[in-house]
Amino acid sequence: MSGDRQKDRNDQLDPGADPVDPSPEIELPEPTIQSGFSIEQTLSERRSLRSYSGEALSLSDVSQLMWAAQGLTLDNFFRTAPSAGALYPLEVYLVVGNVDGMNAGVYRYVPSRHSIVKVLDGDKRDDLCRVSLSQPQIRDAAAVVVITAVYSRIMVKYGNRGVRYAHIEVGCAAENIYLQGMSLGIGTCAVGAFEDEKVAAILDLPVDEEPLLLLPLGYM
Repeated sequence: MSGDRQKDRNDQLDPGADPVDPSPEIELPEPTIQSGFSIEQTLSERRSLRSYSGEALSLSDVSQLMWAAQGLTLDNFFRTAPSAGALYPLEVYLVVGNVDGMNAGVYRYVPSRHSIVKVLDGDKRDDLCRVSLSQPQIRDAAAVVVITAVYSRIMVKYGNRGVRYAHIEVGCAAENIYLQGMSLGIGTCAVGAFEDEKVAAILDLPVDEEPLLLLPLGYM
């Protein structure tokens, strides 16, 4: 296991710490909770899409997708995807290559502030593609969502059964991204075929986080 993964990411991202980037945290636009798309229409049109237009994603659409995956709902406690015991073991990262107003890099979503915090510089799409059986949709996407799990958060209450619950939760979050993306004209394709340790190393994940799913994003 890479020694770099031993970093305490919580300390690294402490808002009181000296920033390594002049603007490491980006406050996202407020998500909308109304649109002209019905849930029935998004369900009927939902597909896995592997080809994208090449157009840059807008920051407002990124905001909507992050919120759909793990955002807070109106009560400011529960989230858009269910979690056993409300323990929320999932983390959501955005690997940015082509997003308006954002530099290439890896960003972590912070649900409590509806913001994203840069954790790595540089475009990692080619690297992720290489360790994901060279599936071209990862290289060609404007950005890639990576969902990870911190199993200890949920196992503290449910033991080994918590691993199953975390896997159920990642499916719920992924479907939210599918449906929200469809309403925005953004396609995705859930990718589970990748080399876990190499993905973790590319993203410099903390040692207690495991990558579960990749979702490339691009306009249709």
